[in-house]
Order: sequence, then structure tokens, then C-alpha cells
Amino acid sequence: MSYFYIDNTFFTLLDYPISYLEFYGTIAGIIAVWLAAKSNILTWPIGLINIMLFFIIFFQVQLYSDMFLQVYFFGISIYGWYNWIYEKKINIPIKVLELKYILFLTIGTLGLSLIFGFFIKNIHSIWPQVFTKPAAYPYTDSFVTIASIVANTLLAKRYFENWIIWIVVDIICIFLYAFKEIIFVSFEFFIFLLIAIYGHWSWWREYKLGKV
Repeated sequence: MSYFYIDNTFFTLLDYPISYLEFYGTIAGIIAVWLAAKSNILTWPIGLINIMLFFIIFFQVQLYSDMFLQVYFFGISIYGWYNWIYEKKINIPIKVLELKYILFLTIGTLGLSLIFGFFIKNIHSIWPQVFTKPAAYPYTDSFVTIASIVANTLLAKRYFENWIIWIVVDIICIFLYAFKEIIFVSFEFFIFLLIAIYGHWSWWREYKLGKV
């Protein structure tokens, strides 16, 4: 019996079978995002557990763009962990992006989502030995991937706007994962949404206090 298979049920909640992958991946993710909202450096090592488990989940439910996103998350988490250690030493405050950079990131995110979405839509034809089934919701999934990369990079660099992007991503993911019938993961992103709203408020307060 493999614990790394999404059809392997850990327990059932309200007639929904929750796998070991979903349960432990979700719990690790919730803890990691909560720690991020509190500016706690332990967000990064705990987040690595979430990333590795979700890589496996997304491959099994054909959300290939999200699967590739976990590879990026793994690398940026190592960078973010180091960067936060460094910034804590020199006490770099939370930063805010200029309007021109916000516009650039918005246009760039939408454009790259279309390009990557086209690739993901056809990946089962390009690499049939690995991706035996067509991707699910390739363009929506690709937007989530690109926007998450932008948000996590801003988080690692301690830019306030990361939380605005996470709020948008979390709302989309709640519905996306519900449609793919990974309900516990969808619920996780509802929790992420609440935490992102808190993180938005908490970081803005810290930013304003730093300006005094």
C-alpha cells in the first residue's frame, strides 16, 4: 500500500475520502502560510514539505502546470529561507512596489500565462511517455502558476504586494481544485485566502509602522 497515491484513503470526512497526500500536504501548507503571514522564518522549511507532497498530487490529477510550479517553489523556498536569514540580520523592512512595476508585472503575468497555457494544453502530445492524459484547465492552471511565481518571489523579497496576488490566486484555486474533486486541497486554499487577507493587513501595518 503506497502512502503517495491520492486514491489511498487516510480517513473519510462528510463522505469525502481524504488521502494521506492531501491531509499531510494541506496541514503543512496551512502552517507554512500562517507563518509567512507572521513573518516567521519557519515558513520556508515547513513549506518544503507541502511542496513535495503537492508535486505528487498535481501529477496524479493532471494539473501539470501546478506540478511544475512546485519545482519552482522548491528552489525559491531555499532562496527565501536564506534571504530571510540575511534580511533579519540587517533588518530590511517590508517594501512597496512602484506603480510602473505593478503594471509591468500584471501585463507580464497575463502574457506568460497564455504562452505557458498553450504549452501545457499540448504537453500530452509533446511528451506522451510521461503525461499520458491531457492537462486539465491548462490556461487557468497556468495563470495560477505564473501568478504564484510572481507572488512567491515578492514574498521572498518582502514586498507587500505579494499578498494581493495571493488573494487572487487563492480565490481561483478554491474553485479549480473543487472542480478537480480534491476537496480537502480546495478547503486548504479557502484557509489560505483568510490567511492572505490577514497577511495583507499585518504586513501593511508593519510597513506603516516602519514609515513612522
